Amino acid sequence: MLANRELNLSPIALSLAEDLRDGRDVGRAEFGGHAIEAIAGREHLWLRVRGPTHAYALRACSFMAGRGKVKRRRLRRGETMRFAVESLVGQQDVVLRGHEGATPVLELTCTVTPAQAIAIPFLPRDLYILDENGLPGGQGRVEAGQRGMNSALCFVRLEAPGPASLLYWQDLTALNPYFAATETKPDGVVGGEWPELGFRLPTAAQPQVEYPKPLPPGRPTTISRALVALHQGEAGDESALAMHFLTLSAAIYPLLEKPAAEFRDWPGRAERTARDITEAPGATVRHYGHTYVRPYHEAEVPDSMTQVTLVTALREWEPMHGEPLPLTGQLEAGIVRFFDPELGALRRYLPNVGEEKNCDEVDSWYLYYPLLGLARLGRNGNERARELYLRSVDFAIKAAQHFKYRFPIKFDINSFKIITKTRGDEEYGQTDVAGLYAYVMLLGFDLTGEDRFLDEARAAMDAARGLRFDLNYQANLTAWGAAAAVRLWRVTANEDWRRLSYIYLASFLHNCSAWESDIGHARHYHNFLGATALHDAPYMALLECSESFLAFQSYLRDSGPDLHAGARLLIDEYCRYALDRAWFYFPDTLPPDAIAESPRNGRIDRELSFPVEDLYVDGQQAGQVGQEIYGGGAAFIFAKQAFHRVEEAPFALFCDSFVFGWERPTPRSAQLTLGGSSANEAMLVLIPVQRDGMAAISLTLADGRRRKGKRKDGKLVFTVPADAGLTLNW
Repeated sequence: MLANRELNLSPIALSLAEDLRDGRDVGRAEFGGHAIEAIAGREHLWLRVRGPTHAYALRACSFMAGRGKVKRRRLRRGETMRFAVESLVGQQDVVLRGHEGATPVLELTCTVTPAQAIAIPFLPRDLYILDENGLPGGQGRVEAGQRGMNSALCFVRLEAPGPASLLYWQDLTALNPYFAATETKPDGVVGGEWPELGFRLPTAAQPQVEYPKPLPPGRPTTISRALVALHQGEAGDESALAMHFLTLSAAIYPLLEKPAAEFRDWPGRAERTARDITEAPGATVRHYGHTYVRPYHEAEVPDSMTQVTLVTALREWEPMHGEPLPLTGQLEAGIVRFFDPELGALRRYLPNVGEEKNCDEVDSWYLYYPLLGLARLGRNGNERARELYLRSVDFAIKAAQHFKYRFPIKFDINSFKIITKTRGDEEYGQTDVAGLYAYVMLLGFDLTGEDRFLDEARAAMDAARGLRFDLNYQANLTAWGAAAAVRLWRVTANEDWRRLSYIYLASFLHNCSAWESDIGHARHYHNFLGATALHDAPYMALLECSESFLAFQSYLRDSGPDLHAGARLLIDEYCRYALDRAWFYFPDTLPPDAIAESPRNGRIDRELSFPVEDLYVDGQQAGQVGQEIYGGGAAFIFAKQAFHRVEEAPFALFCDSFVFGWERPTPRSAQLTLGGSSANEAMLVLIPVQRDGMAAISLTLADGRRRKGKRKDGKLVFTVPADAGLTLNW
């Protein structure tokens, strides 16, 4: 939104204007084209940052109780400014660091050591855009702010002064001790209204409670770690704006505190999940002589999305297992009963669903997701799936054309009458289904070579334009939309499609939580870089996680060497952390008290290798929605895509970046090409397949350098560049 609020400023902004004019200059610095002034005002220490296209003020600290005494301190390595601020509350240490690079980043940290126990009832926001006169104001647009407990960011387009794009990011991981001491949660704490933006420290432990729990005396506690990066120049269209966001995010990302990603035994997990689907009485039901999986353990009626998605994951995993599972064939045989020959459509429910469900009601994405699985199976040579896809796809095209590729939340499959048009904001429907639909059409093009599928993909992709950061409705749908855009670029060589993919990626990453929470039960699991299931969902979900992982594999495979460097880095990192983070959806990895006792759907059995649907960044109990069987396909996806058999070798191989190239020059060597980012490092693990372990193994990079592995738990672990070409000899 364009804004100019000179006549509607808060008291904080009014006092800032006075402080910038009359405050005491306590330090100056130059960094990355920025002129930085530290100004001690009546109640705050400010940093005024100015450049050729921008001007803004950062509140370095609030004195909180009367005037503060600001003292400059000796700089330590890597620091640009350091201050000690003494006031009635105790001492605050303020440190500014400038991080050089193609995109310079300013890092501002404030740590308070209370002289006595203090409760902080309010602190103002800490980023103020300045006009050409150096006062709060100017013109611009807030393109994206923090959603819920996701990354605490604020992305701003500056117009006057400008043009430029600015990304503010609060590293919430560093604030975990504050959240623990005060029992607060950083829900929507970064955002604001022009020109008063940035971070507002959470201070209410509960609604209607004025004061949070106090900070203990004598203990240093970080209350802000702000990172700011700026991209000079105009973003001519929304794809350029998305590229600015990716560039700035990639510049800030390496500076965030991150957990270590750990090796997880996904092949073992997949075997357990396959066994439990086969044997657990609450996992399957019988209809029409066929076996169907329930969406949740002991709950819900079969639906086509659950059936097809799980069968697809099982079929793609079976070569690693060594042979087809009888269960997979049984589940696959029952899919055809979802097909309605009169409509020519794959329905959501079976014909005998009864009155407990509206058999004619369908979520838009539920119409297309089964076709995604059928087409993938067909591309892998499954003729039964290919035939059913082709029998169903004309109706799917008819529906998309009826809605002009702008899909409602729910509609009647017979009449196309809209049942629920928009989501909670009453403006948008399922905004990213057009991207999923485009990918389904491109698979149709792969299967048939018919240009009509390309035409449909183009039309759907065009309908997504103009949505910017409102594009995301459901994480995996957005990810498949990104994959569709870059696949369309690969097929047509039209660069506009790859640029469009950056809009999908920016919207997806906006809904990720690039911080590691220790709040409540979250201390028992990893959440770093997880995406919320829906644009406004309070939780992360495993189906969305694993299917996004698959979509991004497709994206990177199709992207080519000229892919935006920031996009490659962030996708690579999302997938790497997914392999670690997803482990904690399985209830046997969590303590009993971290799991909901009375979920909304069915019953949770910690002994079964089915994931809970929901994990919460804010530390609520997991599994409040239920224990989802359809999400169990994640175990097969991760086992298939990250673990590799090496014929005639004494080891299997795991890599947390995608392996896109395999060659076997000799029976005792293998050459691999990784598809990750040159800015990242990948973990490559050799796992012995024989009891006598592994003989001498060497790993050589493409430039001839050798890497030494470390022995850990009987495995050999290497760290290599995530885009490496490498050779293994044994």
